[in-house]
Amino acid sequence: MNSLQSYLLLSSLLFSIGLAGVLIRRNAILVLIGIELMLNAANINFIAFWRFGPDPSALTGVMFALFSISVAAAEAAVGLGIILAAYRHSRTTDLDQMNSLKG
Repeated sequence: MNSLQSYLLLSSLLFSIGLAGVLIRRNAILVLIGIELMLNAANINFIAFWRFGPDPSALTGVMFALFSISVAAAEAAVGLGIILAAYRHSRTTDLDQMNSLKG
């Protein structure tokens, strides 16, 4: 019952939700959550193509997904650090109001 098409449909739906969150939201934390959703959609693609590929014993998709998860964790930590520093400076997380990078 599980086919490659169903995983790709799930992944595209998750990516679309994340993209909509990035484009519509103005809160910096919600934009970061949208980016994380898009990265998770890419991880689903990695695992699906590995699982339904010609050689699922090679574990290449799993390695790509683990690498992507570690990069996403680092991105979230750096992104939250930047958001906290910008919040301390401007006292808001609204991206429209954080348009000045002057010190």
